[in-house]
Amino acid sequence: MSEPLVERMREFGETIFAEMSALAVRTGSINLGQGFPDEDGPAGVLDMAVEAIRSGGNQYPPGPGLPELREAVAAQRLERYGLAYDPATEVFVTVGATEGIAASVLSLAGPGDEVIVFEPYYDSYAAVIALAGAVRRPVTLRPAEGRFTFDPDELRAAVGPRTRAILVNSPHNPAGTVFTRAELETIADVCREHDLVAITDEVYEYLTFDETAHIPLATLDGMRERTVSVSSAGKSFSVTGWKTGWVTAPAPYVRAVQTVKQFLTYAVSAPYQRAAAYALRNEIPWVEELRKSLQAKRDRLIIGLEAAGFATYRPQGTYFVQADIRPLGFTDGMELARALPEKAGVVAIPTQVFYDHAEAGAPFVRFAFCKKDEVIDEAVERLARLGRETGGRL
Repeated sequence: MSEPLVERMREFGETIFAEMSALAVRTGSINLGQGFPDEDGPAGVLDMAVEAIRSGGNQYPPGPGLPELREAVAAQRLERYGLAYDPATEVFVTVGATEGIAASVLSLAGPGDEVIVFEPYYDSYAAVIALAGAVRRPVTLRPAEGRFTFDPDELRAAVGPRTRAILVNSPHNPAGTVFTRAELETIADVCREHDLVAITDEVYEYLTFDETAHIPLATLDGMRERTVSVSSAGKSFSVTGWKTGWVTAPAPYVRAVQTVKQFLTYAVSAPYQRAAAYALRNEIPWVEELRKSLQAKRDRLIIGLEAAGFATYRPQGTYFVQADIRPLGFTDGMELARALPEKAGVVAIPTQVFYDHAEAGAPFVRFAFCKKDEVIDEAVERLARLGRETGGRL
C-alpha cells in the first residue's frame, strides 16, 4: 500500500509533546516539557462551567460563538488595550487558539503564498501553513543581551512577491520574548509597506514578568485594519483543556476565518464559553496573582537550573525557560532531552524542533515552570544530583 498521507504533511509525525510526555510516563519522570499547569483555575470559573452544564446549555451554540463571550472579549480588548471591536461582526470564537490560528492561516494564505514566521515557532504553525499549501519563511530569533530577538534586515529580506502574511507570537513560546514597541514597529512597517496581513498569537497576553508590557500589534498605527488577533482562556485562567479561544479582526477577516472554521469544528463547547465569559468579566484579579506566582516559579526554576550547570535566559513572559546546554558539555538538545528521563527522571523539550534552521536551536532545551513549587524543586534536585554524580557534566 502506498503512503496514505499527503505529500505536504509527510514532514510532520508525532508531535514532540506527545513523544516526550509518553517518555515521562514510561520512565516515571517529572514532566517539565509540556506547558500545562499543575493546578486548576479560579473556583468561580469552574463553578460557572458546571452550572452551565446543569442548566441545560449543552446543545450546539451559535457558530460564531455565544453572544455573551463575544461581548466579554470585545469589552476586554477595549478596556485593556483601547481596541474597539463589534462583538457581532469582529469577534469570533474558536476551539482554542490553535484552531483560531489554523482557520486564520487557511483562510488567508493559499497554495504558493508565503507566510513569515519567527523561529523557534510553536509547532502547529508549520503544520497549518503546510495544510494551506503555503510556504513558510522563517526569520530566526537569536540571543542578544539576555533575550531572543530578530534582525530587522532579515525580516525585510524574508518578504517576497508571494508573501501574504506574518505570524507574530508575543509573548513568545518557546523563547519567552515579549516584543518591544520598537520591534513591533519594525514588523508593522513591513506589513504596511508590503500590504501584508498580521496574524498574532497572544495567548500569554496576561502572563508577562518584571513589569514587561504586552503590546498588541493591532494597537500600532494602521495595524488594526490588517491584523487578525488570536487569544484564549486556557493559559490566562489555567484551563488549557477547555480549548476555548477567539479571534478579533475587521469584519471581512472574521468572515474569512468563519468560512473555514465552520467546516472544521462548526461550534465550540457552550458551557466553557459561558465560563470563559465569566472569567474575562470577573477573574482578572486572579490572573494577576497567577502572574506573580509564575514569576516566582520562573525565578525558582532558573536558580535551580543554573545550580545544576545550565546557562539560562530569563523569559519576559509565558511558561518557559530556555536553557543553554553548552556549559554542561552538550551541543545537541534533542540528544540530551531524550537522555534526561532515563538519567535524571526529568523531561524537557528540545528547542531545535521548533526551527527550520535546527542548528540555531540545537544548544537549547525548554523547561516549563507552570508547576507546583515542590515539583520544580524535585526536578532541579534530580538534575543537580546527576551533575554531582557525573562530575558536573550531565
